Amino acid sequence: MELRDLTIRTIAEGMRKKTFSAEEVVSAYCATIRRKDAGLHCYLEVFEEYALNEARRLDGSVDAFSDLPPLWGAPIAIKDNMLLEGMHASSASKVLEPYVASYDATAVSRLKKAGAIIIGRTNMDEFAMGSSTENSVCGPTKNPHDPARVPGGSSGGSAAAVAADLAVAALGSDTGGSIRQPASFCGVVGLKPTYGAVSRFGLMAMASSLDQIGPLAKNVDDARLLFDAIKGGDEYDATAVADAPRPDVAGERLRIGLPREYFGAGLDDDIKAVVMGAVKKLELLGHSVKEISLPMSEYALATYYIIMPAEVSANLARYDGIRYGHSAQNAETLFDVYAKSRAEGFGAETKRRVMLGTYILSHGYYDAYYLKAQKVRRRIQDDFRRAFEGVDCIVGPTSPTPAFAFGERTADPLKMYLADIYTVAVNLAGLPALSQNAGFVERGDSRLPVGIQTIAPWFGEERIFSIAGQLERELI
Repeated sequence: MELRDLTIRTIAEGMRKKTFSAEEVVSAYCATIRRKDAGLHCYLEVFEEYALNEARRLDGSVDAFSDLPPLWGAPIAIKDNMLLEGMHASSASKVLEPYVASYDATAVSRLKKAGAIIIGRTNMDEFAMGSSTENSVCGPTKNPHDPARVPGGSSGGSAAAVAADLAVAALGSDTGGSIRQPASFCGVVGLKPTYGAVSRFGLMAMASSLDQIGPLAKNVDDARLLFDAIKGGDEYDATAVADAPRPDVAGERLRIGLPREYFGAGLDDDIKAVVMGAVKKLELLGHSVKEISLPMSEYALATYYIIMPAEVSANLARYDGIRYGHSAQNAETLFDVYAKSRAEGFGAETKRRVMLGTYILSHGYYDAYYLKAQKVRRRIQDDFRRAFEGVDCIVGPTSPTPAFAFGERTADPLKMYLADIYTVAVNLAGLPALSQNAGFVERGDSRLPVGIQTIAPWFGEERIFSIAGQLERELI
C-alpha cells in the first residue's frame, strides 16, 4: 500500500473490493506519522486509538452496505479549531490548552456520517491568525517541499499533512486565504467555499463574517467529495444555506477573466510565468481568456485588516479565564483574572489583532474606520458582481511569492500580511475559490509549488470543480 497513491476514491474502492481494510489503512498512516511528523510537526495530536477503533467498527459493518458511503475508511485530519467530541481542541493557543470538546462540529459530524475517520488535529496559527503557522504556541509546521520554509497559514498543518501523505485529506478554515495560501505553498488543492455553503457550528470563531470551513486534498476530485460531504444547511448555524441558487457549469467553453490588478507590481516574475503557462493550457482547451479589471482590489487588504481585527476583538472576548480555558492562578481581583489570563494565554499576534480591533470599534473611531471599511467591502462585492456579468470565472495567482523562509517576515507584520493580497477579497465578497498546483519554481536547491486560484460566482463551486479538474488533467 503506497500512501502517496491513495486518494479518497481509491480508498473507498479498495474497501469495496476488500483489497485492504480500514484498519490497515489507518495503521499505515499512523506508522507514517510516527516516522515523519517529528520532522514536520503537522499534528498537535494524533487520535490513534480513536481512529483504529473507528476503523475496526467500519470493517465490521462493511457488509451491511450495498454501496459504501463516499468517504468510507478515509483518514481525514482536522484543523485544531474544529471540535471532535471528547478530544482536546486548542486553536494552537495556551488559553485553550485544557479544553475538551463536548460536541462535534457539524462539518466533522458530517465527515463521520460519510464514513471518514478523523485521524488527528493539525497545527495552525493561533486562533487562525497568521500566514505561516509560525504563530502556534506549539511551534511551527515545516513545508514538506523544503523544511527550511513555511507551509503557509493559518491551515499550514492541514496542508502539510496532505502534502506529506500523513492524511489522505484534511479540513481547514479560510478567513482571508488560510486554506488557499497554504495549499499553494504545499502544492495541494484547497477550496474556500461560498460563505454559508458549509456550517460553521463547532468552528472556533475568528472573524464570523469571513470564516469558512473547506477541504484540502491531493486532487480536485477528492476536494469535491469532501465538499459534498460537509456542505448544506444547519439548524445550529443561521448563516448556513441549504438550498441556495447555484449557477450552471456554463457549458464546456468558459469565459475566463484575468484581473490586471493581480498581475502587476508585487507579483514574482517566476510565479507569473507559471500561472500564465497554466492559463495558456486553458486556452488550448477551448476556453476564452480576456483581461478584466477589479479596481477596488487595491483596497481589499486594508479593508480586511480593519474588519477582521474588529470581529476578532469581539469573538475573543469570551476567553476571560472564567468560563473555560486558561485561568491565571496569581490573580487577586476579578479584573486581575481577566487581564492576567488573557495576557498569559494569548500570543503576540493575537494580542496585536485584539488591540487593533478594540481600537477600531472604540467611540470616535467606529465611523472613521469600521463603518467606512464595510462600505468599501460592498464596493468590492460590486466589483466581482460586475465582472461576472462578462466572465464565468476569474483566474490568477494564489500568492505573490512561493513559500518563504522561517523568520523572513515575522519582524514585519505588514510584509507578512501581503502574503494574502490575492485571497482576502474573496472572503470579503463571500465568494468560492480554489487553489491548485500550477507548477514549480526553483529557489536555491528547492523546487517549490506555485498555486493558481480560480474564483467563481456565489455558490458556483461546480463551475470551479469543472475548470480546475480540466486544468489538473492537463498539468499531470
